[in-house]
Formats: sequence, structure tokens, C-alpha cells
Amino acid sequence: MTYGATATFGTNAVDWEQRIDLDRLRDDRLARLREQLEVSELGAVLAFDFTNIRYMTATHIGTWAIDKLIRFALLVRGGEPVVWDFGSAARHHQLYDPWLDHPSDERNPSGARAGISTLRGAFNPDANIAEEVARKVRRELDLYGLAGEPVGVDVIEMPVLAALREAGVTVTDGQQVFLEARRIKTDTEISLLTQAAAMVDAAYDSLYSFLRPGVRENECVGLVSKSLYDMGSEFVEGVNAISGERCSPHPHVYSDRIIRPGDPAFFDILHSHMGYRTCYYRTFAVGSASPAQRDAYTRCREYMDRAIELVKPGATTADIVSVWPTAQEFGFPDEEAAFALQYGHGVGLSIWEKPIFSRLVSLDHPEVLEAGMVFALETYWPSADGVGAARIEEELVVTDDGCEVITKFPAEELLVAGQRYFTVGGQLPTLRDPQSHRNRPQV
Repeated sequence: MTYGATATFGTNAVDWEQRIDLDRLRDDRLARLREQLEVSELGAVLAFDFTNIRYMTATHIGTWAIDKLIRFALLVRGGEPVVWDFGSAARHHQLYDPWLDHPSDERNPSGARAGISTLRGAFNPDANIAEEVARKVRRELDLYGLAGEPVGVDVIEMPVLAALREAGVTVTDGQQVFLEARRIKTDTEISLLTQAAAMVDAAYDSLYSFLRPGVRENECVGLVSKSLYDMGSEFVEGVNAISGERCSPHPHVYSDRIIRPGDPAFFDILHSHMGYRTCYYRTFAVGSASPAQRDAYTRCREYMDRAIELVKPGATTADIVSVWPTAQEFGFPDEEAAFALQYGHGVGLSIWEKPIFSRLVSLDHPEVLEAGMVFALETYWPSADGVGAARIEEELVVTDDGCEVITKFPAEELLVAGQRYFTVGGQLPTLRDPQSHRNRPQV
């Protein structure tokens, strides 16, 4: 497979152009997971995490249940995926998910079945729900002669873990199998990640037009969320909206703060398009930009550009983080205290996948970059006035000979939003159209 320039298609299916091949997406993901299972020492992998279940089975029941550990799915060596789901959801899968049908396999005619875990302890422990989960898993292992082989699990509730062990199942860490499978993206996954980023490009344009003194951080979150849902986003996972003195230190959560003239403001937009996430920071100045904020942005951009220049197959995460500042250089006692400010992470069905870039771990445990990886790099720099800061994030695809940036909203220079008044040649301030960002100068 050759990884080159990414195309951005419309999100609809059409008969006159080859776009996203979802059958290929499902087949390729399952093939990668099977490959990792085969090279592991495991007899099967058991998933409770929604992203791993989706990668394995291509099933989805919405985002309301992502933190409840209620569904589970199993892939055994030599077998087909099985997912246990809410009764009505399982029935829906049987009707509409033909890739889970296995009529030629008498042991496993349907991969979609009714089943549920403990609802994070909400069920009465005496109802033996955990024991029923263990019984279902053990039955599949017995069918394939794998009862004596270890089962890798991603995340698990303590009662279910105890019940599996009581049923004679050897449980071990399976998350590495899933994350290794997901580390290199297929070309279909890259197309979906690019589409997801394109939707955020548009959301940032709407935000830039809206941002001005007097609006609140939470209003910005609402605007971005509506923009993305209107474009068909599956899930707006989060919008960081940070302004003014809240920029340093970075609190990682928005508030109802009123944005004032001269404020720095940075945002991180995380959403899901057909399961594929974004993590995408941009920084603005509102009304005007102080010299300290301009300097902070320039330095933040320089660290980003140095990192991007190094991204290519064969480079390592240690190479990248070595050009970033130490924690002490920007006011933190150690790398743990500054974690995730100069940072990088894989992006896929979740926002933090392999590889990870951080001076906390990457210098001692480097990971080699390969074509087909998709990850985000994030840089941060506080302003010298002690108030503001700059935050930039770019998502990249590693190509055969370098990389391509798929986050396209302008970030080479600091943009000033909401600037309706400015002087020209010493003349009095002139009122400009507040809705036209074309009339706003850039710093």
C-alpha cells in the first residue's frame, strides 16, 4: 500500500465515484486484529471497550453507553467475532449487519447475541450476571478447544474478572493486541480521519467569525457542537474553550468566562465521524494581540514546525520530543507535571492511541514511525506576561517519504478574531463589518 496525498470526499455514497468502501474497512480491521492475535500468545481477545468492540465487529449502539462496560465481544483463534449486546440491539445487528452472519459454521451461526454485563455493579450481585458473562465466554473457548489458552482483555470489572477466573479462564492483558492492530491505519481509515478533520476545519471557520469580546467560552462550545452535528458528526466528544488568564496554566475544561478585548483564546475540538476522532487545537487573539502573546505563538509554532520536519518512516518518537522544550524551560518541575502540553498521540477510533510522544516516556522507550500512522502533535508555550499562552495541534499522516498535515485551518500565524476597529495611517478607527472575517487583519 502506498501512502500519499489524502483525498477529501463528500460524506454521501454515490454511484459515479469510488469513495469510502465500508466493506473493505470492516474486512481490513478484522484482518489486522486477527494478525495481531495470531502473533500473540493468546487464545482469544475479549473486549468491553466500545472502540475495540467496534474495531472487531463493526457494531455501534450510540455514545450514551461508552462508559458503562455493558457490551462485550470475543474473537477466538480460528473463529469469527461474537458480540453480546442489549437484546434489541442484538436483534438489530442480526437484521442489518450481515457481516456477522456465519451460516456455514454450525458452532457459531450468528455473531450477534443477546447478553449484558453487570452495568458497573448496578445489578444485584446475587443475580449472577458476572457468572453468566463468564459462562458465555467459556462456552466459546470450549467450542474451539481453547479453554486452556489465556484470554486477553482490554478493560474489565472486578466481579467479571473474578467470575472468569472461577470458570477456569486465564485472564491477561489484551489491550496491547488491540492497540497494535489499530496502530497502522488502512487507507480507508485515513480517508475517514481526513473527513473528520475537514469537518473541524469548517467548525473553526464558523468559530473565527463568531469569536469576539463579550461572548462566553460555553457559547463557543455550543456553536462548534452545532456546526459539527449539522455536518453529520456522530459525537462531539469535547470542545476545550480556554481564554484569558485561564490559558496559563491550561485547565483542560471550558467555563462560562466572558471573553474580553485583547484575550488569548485557544480551543481543542474532538469529535467522531463514523467512529474516527479528531484532536485539533487552534489559538486566536480576540480584538488585538499583545506582543507577549505574539511571541508565545511564534515560539509554539516553531516547536511544531521543528517536529513536523522530522516526521518520516524510520524516525522515532524520541527524535520528535528531543526538539521540544523540557518541562523546566516553561515553568514546570518535571515532565509528569507538564504532561500533555508538549505531546503527541495516535488518532483513530479513540483520541489517544499508539504511538505516544512525550519526554516523560519517549526518550527512554522510543517507538519507530511507520507509513500509515496517523497522529496528532501538540505544542504549548506560556506568554511572558504570565497571563496568556499559545496552543497548536496538527494531525499528520506518515507517508512513504515524509508526512502530510490533514488539519487545514490556518495556523502558521496568529489570527486576530473579532477585530472590528483598527487604525490605518493614523486615521480614526473605522467600523468594519463584524460578520466578515475577510476584513480582519492577521498578525
